[in-house]
Amino acid sequence: MLSRIAESLFWIGRYIERSDGTARILDVHLQLLLEDPWIDEDTACRSLLAVMGSSLPETGEKVQRGDVLARLAVDRMNPSSIGYSLTAARENARRAREIVSSELWECLNTTSARMPRRLQTDKVHEFFQWVRERAALAVGTVDSSTSRDEAWQFFTLGRSIERADMSARLLATRSLTEASGPSWTTILRSCGAYEAYLRTYRGMPSARNAAEFLLLDRLFPRSIIYSISRAEDCMSAIDPRADRVGHSNQVLRALGQIRNDLEYRPITEILSELPRHMDRVQTVTREASEAIRQRFFPTQAEPSWIGEIS
Repeated sequence: MLSRIAESLFWIGRYIERSDGTARILDVHLQLLLEDPWIDEDTACRSLLAVMGSSLPETGEKVQRGDVLARLAVDRMNPSSIGYSLTAARENARRAREIVSSELWECLNTTSARMPRRLQTDKVHEFFQWVRERAALAVGTVDSSTSRDEAWQFFTLGRSIERADMSARLLATRSLTEASGPSWTTILRSCGAYEAYLRTYRGMPSARNAAEFLLLDRLFPRSIIYSISRAEDCMSAIDPRADRVGHSNQVLRALGQIRNDLEYRPITEILSELPRHMDRVQTVTREASEAIRQRFFPTQAEPSWIGEIS
């Protein structure tokens, strides 16, 4: 497969997942601001922008709910925003038009065209729901119309790496501040994990069990371990190597190290330093993404449509 095509497919998967994950995180936190009048809006909004890798306004400038929406929802120039992700996914699909199915192209093209440039205050929740539905439609279209060849592997590799990153960001928001952090029940619901959690643990969410489920469950598709394992499977299928000693594949090495670190570390220890461990997951996803770029997309300069969350 041409590196240009593989790169576009990889980033289509990442941008679709980024739009979905950002919509889920924003929906949870902006709803908390509406429901709890005691939350300091400026502190909560600044913390949320920091978690999402967006630049912070100058000290002394008060940040409000509308500022977060402008930066992370509709700003097409901010790589952390939903609007940027949907536009970039469509642009990558255009570059890989000979490989991308007509159904996926129509889905991404329509989604990008319908992306609003500003949001009405009373339509915010409906917007986030629309983003999640469009992302699900795009992923379902790929799964039902793409052969399980290298094209599907690169798309799924991108999705899996981005999902691990976004899940880590969502979990990191739990420890923003004691006042503004969402409950574990809220986080589970935002991931669509609440019913799956109840079937697994058969009880109301506790911090230990909920964190364990979203971090380490090998069967739930939004857990960090599941996403990392899926990325490892895709990487092994794309670039099979039978190393006699260790791993020469830098991507598998980075993913394997963080997976083992999470799986073999006591959950209570992870919970006690949750932001640090989630920062480590985000660092590893950036390292893995850079290793993939160097191995499969050897260009002199990064194309302008590619953007990493800092």
